[in-house]
Amino acid sequence: MSLSFDRCNGEIDELIDVIMGKCHVYHPEMIREMIIGALKSGQENDYLADQKLMCTTMKEMRYTNKVFSPYRHRKKVTVFGSARTSPNQPIYKKCVKFTRMLAERDYMVITGGGPGIMRAGNEGAGVENSFAVNIRLPFEQDTNPVMDQDEKSITYKYFFNRKVAFLKEAAAVVMFPGGFGTLDETMEIMTLIQTGKNPPIPLVMIDDGDGYWEDWLEFLKDSLLKRGLISGEDFGLFSMTRDPLEAVQMIDDFYRNYHSMRFVKNKMIIRLNKVLDSDHLRILTNEFSGILVPGGKISLSSPLPEELDQPDLKHLPRLTIDFNRRSYGLLKSFIRRINSF
Repeated sequence: MSLSFDRCNGEIDELIDVIMGKCHVYHPEMIREMIIGALKSGQENDYLADQKLMCTTMKEMRYTNKVFSPYRHRKKVTVFGSARTSPNQPIYKKCVKFTRMLAERDYMVITGGGPGIMRAGNEGAGVENSFAVNIRLPFEQDTNPVMDQDEKSITYKYFFNRKVAFLKEAAAVVMFPGGFGTLDETMEIMTLIQTGKNPPIPLVMIDDGDGYWEDWLEFLKDSLLKRGLISGEDFGLFSMTRDPLEAVQMIDDFYRNYHSMRFVKNKMIIRLNKVLDSDHLRILTNEFSGILVPGGKISLSSPLPEELDQPDLKHLPRLTIDFNRRSYGLLKSFIRRINSF
């Protein structure tokens, strides 16, 4: 029989309900759709490799949620950098210092779980404040001694699942100098923020004494900006520093008043830690009309009915914004302005 995500599958829907009732699942309608999706895939595709990919993906994502969910209340910072950085290099020691300061401020740290900068990040934060999201590779990538055997260590088969783990709960991303993998993650998170596929978060490059990120910045200016392949406002997506303390302060400052955001239909909702007044609203409207759709506005708001799926956030004051869904570089400047009040 042909299956549907609507409840028109007769006995199949009844059997799924019985199974879910015996297992006592949360959000049964969502679980039902996943079961139907798996059954439909089994009907439509006889190619075993495709089914293995979907099966492993779901297993890895399920386990990711299991590991991270007990720590959902704590902000996390993802740290990227070279696996080939040795402990005697100054940039390794700088990373240890940086993540130690994060842990002192109750942040947790997510790394790739391998050697080099990844080990430095876990070392500074300590195992109790660290996650390791590793990848199976034929070289370079055994789990570092800090996180080996810890319950907050995950090893992935697929890079795309690992990438989700790096960003899903990250309140900030910090880049140390690195190779292809580091640059891949840097450009991907910039693309996700630029296109609105990831909420705006601090993206901080911590440089070494040779100006690794300064050279990268010159490449962006000379090879991308001059050709019109990026815009000037895209440089607002990230920040650069050589000072670990300044990097920590950049992350703290980003959440001084800004809490989080989401979209409800065509409205952007920005949640705040403290309420703004009408004067603040007037200033934001005057200074940031460029982020609005024609005729759009910025308004004070209480939670919208669609936000009831996040009851832990319903107490926060809000702004509703008729955002143009394009000016994400300016949006980060908008958030910094909110934090100045």
